[in-house]
Amino acid sequence: MIQTLVATLMWALVASLLIFRRKRTDRSITYAAITIAIAMTLNVDDIYTVVDPLLGGTNIATLIADALLMTGLFFLGRGVMKSGEYRPRLVRAAVSAPVLLIALLAITASFLFIDRGTTTTRFMSDLGAQPATAVYSIINFSYGALVIATMLVLAARQYRHSTGIQRLPAALLSLGSTFGVALCLAVIVMDIAHAAGQLDLMHAIQAAYDPLSVLTFVFLCAGFAVQPAVRRAQHHARRRNTISFTAQLEPLWLRATRARPGLSQADPLAANSDDPEGHLHRVIVEIRDAMIDPRITFDISAEDRALLERAESHLVGNDTTVATTLPVPNVEERES
Repeated sequence: MIQTLVATLMWALVASLLIFRRKRTDRSITYAAITIAIAMTLNVDDIYTVVDPLLGGTNIATLIADALLMTGLFFLGRGVMKSGEYRPRLVRAAVSAPVLLIALLAITASFLFIDRGTTTTRFMSDLGAQPATAVYSIINFSYGALVIATMLVLAARQYRHSTGIQRLPAALLSLGSTFGVALCLAVIVMDIAHAAGQLDLMHAIQAAYDPLSVLTFVFLCAGFAVQPAVRRAQHHARRRNTISFTAQLEPLWLRATRARPGLSQADPLAANSDDPEGHLHRVIVEIRDAMIDPRITFDISAEDRALLERAESHLVGNDTTVATTLPVPNVEERES
């Protein structure tokens, strides 16, 4: 049931990313979501019991699913790293291709030493007492903990450096990453306890496995899905603010162009461009030109000067009102 829920969440994220991020040049997050969705789908019992016999019936599907999950986490970590400018050496190393390759080779080597028997949907429960199985799982989840901890560092930093609604995706990703690290550490302790014969400890920690799995994927999926919604909401809010500034400056602009005819007089079509920011830029430039032209007298009030400065600040991206006044969108995906 948990595997089915997680797989469903991942495919919903894939659909969201394909719809809202289709124009982005870097597809790391999309590749990650697709790869992890396939891995989670293979872990669904009904699908696993069909796929694994086709591969020989020796639980090879487990290795494939885990390798896909690790690869998906690699793309996920890369995508989160590329979404910001903070890329210290340790972060780059944690989500580097060599580290992934070493981890994949390590789980493959340890997997070959496991007495795997026939197809089972309870791989770790049935085979976890074997040292080789414990090593296999520990390597797998240690890599997961490394990448997810890196994501937590990046998301937490993004949260601290954001304001208003911009904090929502970072907050969700931080929570998902926190639960993810806790999940990985819990599994590692369970593996050690199982191999050491401490079954009471293993069962005590096992009770947290399903809740941590659900919380991890719910918050991570929500964080990545909300990112494009936040950006789209900010884009529309910025457009509204741009149009509003243009409308407020129009009387001043008309007075400026009467005193000093500018490009808008020579090219009326350009003055009525469908690009609100381009139009606002033209308005500001022509007002400023009139203010500094020594051949004419063009004075403006303190209120108009303050409005002009706010419009200029908005145009160059220093206006924070959009980020702090937008309503939070419903929670139902940045790369450079």
